[in-house]
Amino acid sequence: MGLLVVSMNMLFTLKVHTNGDILLVCLYVDDLIFTGNNPSLFEAFKKDMSREFEMTDVGLMSYYLGLEVKQMEDEIFISQESYTKEMLKKFNMLDCNPVNTPMESGTKLSKFDEGEKVDPTFFKSLVGSLRYLTCTRPDILFAVGVVSRFMEAPTSTHLKVTRRILRYLKGTIDFGLFYSSSNDFNLVGFCDSDYAGDIDDRKSTTGFVFFLGDSVISWSSKKQSIVTLSTCEAEYIAATSCTCHAIWLRRLLKELNLPQMEAIEICIDNKSAQALVKNPVYHDRSKHIDTRYHFIRECVAKKEVELKYVKSHDQVADIFTKPLKFEDFQ
Repeated sequence: MGLLVVSMNMLFTLKVHTNGDILLVCLYVDDLIFTGNNPSLFEAFKKDMSREFEMTDVGLMSYYLGLEVKQMEDEIFISQESYTKEMLKKFNMLDCNPVNTPMESGTKLSKFDEGEKVDPTFFKSLVGSLRYLTCTRPDILFAVGVVSRFMEAPTSTHLKVTRRILRYLKGTIDFGLFYSSSNDFNLVGFCDSDYAGDIDDRKSTTGFVFFLGDSVISWSSKKQSIVTLSTCEAEYIAATSCTCHAIWLRRLLKELNLPQMEAIEICIDNKSAQALVKNPVYHDRSKHIDTRYHFIRECVAKKEVELKYVKSHDQVADIFTKPLKFEDFQ
């Protein structure tokens, strides 16, 4: 059985053998990376490839496309420390004073800011460099997403907020993603939304994150495509986006021989949105919502997902929807 996935200009092929062994192969231009749960498959795969192509085995992966991979017996740590240092040096921020959050709490930016105009090419280069860093740094995703909205006509105010992200990186240069060996393959999602956070068009921001056991595997921070009329509606639309991603992950994990037998828990901190999914009585209040957003009701009915209420201080997806105070951010 084979699975084909195209992502980030890379080609991924998955081979699942009848005995449950998995070989995941990534092709990028002329480089091959492969991994799996049975090392004996690696040698067989290399022999097969060597018959067809002239290849060089460079050994255990430690650095690739700016990603640094530290592999231990039962642990993997992925970071972009060297890339971060190069970026700080490129934008003359290597000796800056660090700060403890990427964006100051309460910050509101507008495309109608009257500050001095700055070079759009320089600003795009800076923001583009930061976007690549979000591959291993979900903690800066929201802040980078916000400043990305002003690349056409940036001002000194926008640049100042963007430089703050660099100052935050200076103090957290060795942060990254940590994965440890585990038998817990239970998928759990957290989703959240601000309300009318964009002061220009009053659209809200959806944020969600998924954990497989204790390890974070997927995250998103994105401005919603419509203007919502209440906090409940904004949270409901965020939950629907999270549900769509949960269904995709559920199917992918099934291909990886990690089927999710129970409904996937999606944790939200808004009881009204939870009730809107379950209770048809709310129809009069929600009939203006686009039909596509009611997809979540069908998924709950099929027991593919289950909405679970969590208190706001336990809502880890909050970091993807708004600039937080240091205590909450930490």
